[in-house]
Order: sequence, then structure tokens, then C-alpha cells
Amino acid sequence: MPSEVLIADDHQILREGLKKFIGAMEDYSICGEAEDGRAAVEMAKQLNPDIVLLDVTMPNLNGIEAARQIKAALPATEVLMFTGVEDSSVIRQLFDAGVKSYILKTEVTAHLRSALESLSQHRPYFTSHIGEVLFARYLGEKTTPVSDELLSPREREVLQLVADGKSNKETSAALFISLKTVETHRAAIMRKLKLDSVPALVRYAIRNGLIAA
Repeated sequence: MPSEVLIADDHQILREGLKKFIGAMEDYSICGEAEDGRAAVEMAKQLNPDIVLLDVTMPNLNGIEAARQIKAALPATEVLMFTGVEDSSVIRQLFDAGVKSYILKTEVTAHLRSALESLSQHRPYFTSHIGEVLFARYLGEKTTPVSDELLSPREREVLQLVADGKSNKETSAALFISLKTVETHRAAIMRKLKLDSVPALVRYAIRNGLIAA
């Protein structure tokens, strides 16, 4: 039986390309596609795919947080991150979230098939560059943990929406929480991350791959 794959990326052209590429493989079938991270999490819970392909920088919920939520809800589902972002702090966050494969969009043609084959057997797959990052980390050369590990899952969601330019009212509606709760989360985020303005928060989100520059 073919492994079922869910694709999540906010660019339709890329989704179409991935569907065509994967559709040509006998051992894999596309079970769904999502335009943002929040939709990817909900679809994954409904479809229970074998593998989820996620972009790192997506609207509403970034790939890092989407991966955390998918792995928490579906431990047996493997996550493959594909992105144009090459950042060691993002890579560390993803592997800490349980992601077993991370490839750059420029490497998709060369590595996607091998990555899918490895993930189908629940084995990790990463390119030589990603391997160097992980090797350095586990040799004890890792940097200080990224500061958003101080945040709760809900605070991370609020962080992205605020960084994306959403107002408190829009954030409240998107997360189905009260305006007062949003304000409380915003204050906690600024305090924990030692930020003093929304522009500083946006710069933080860009540096950590939570939103696109």
C-alpha cells in the first residue's frame, strides 16, 4: 500500500510541482494539501498521513510550530521540512520537535525521493550540510538554546500572528481566545524574550525563521 503524503506550503505553484513529482512515484500518494500551518495540523489530524511535507515559513502557523503540534498529536507520522531558509537555529528547533528530515527547496529534486524512502521506514534523512550542523551540536558545540523555548505553545502562536501584523482583535478571532487573553500573552512574550517593541518582535521572528523576511 502506498505511503500517504500531506503537502503544506503557501505557494500553489510549489504544491503543484511537488504533487507532480511525488505522483510519479509508485510507492507514494498525495492524500491532501494545505495552504498554511494551521490547516496542515488540522488536516493531519483528520487524514493521519504517513508523512507530512511542511514549509518552514507559512502564514497563520509556521512550520516549526506546526511540526510540534503534528508530532504531539500523531507520533507515528513523520515530518519532512523543505524550505529556502538555511539557518542552524531553525534546524535545531525542528529536530527538537521530532522532525527527522530537512532539505532545502533547491535540493528537492536531488533528495526528495531518498528522504521519503527513509521516512517511510522511520529513519532520518538529511543532506551533508544538515549533518554537519547536527554533528557539531552533539559534539557539545551547540549554541545557547533559542529563547522561544521559553514560550508556551499558545504564546508561540500569538507571537507569529503579532509578527505577521495581526491586531489583538484579529489574533483573538484566529485563536478563538478573548482579547484580554491575547493581551496577557503579548505581555508575557515581550517579557520572556526581553523585547521592548513590536518591531523588535518582528525582527526576532524573522531571525528565528518564524516568518519570512
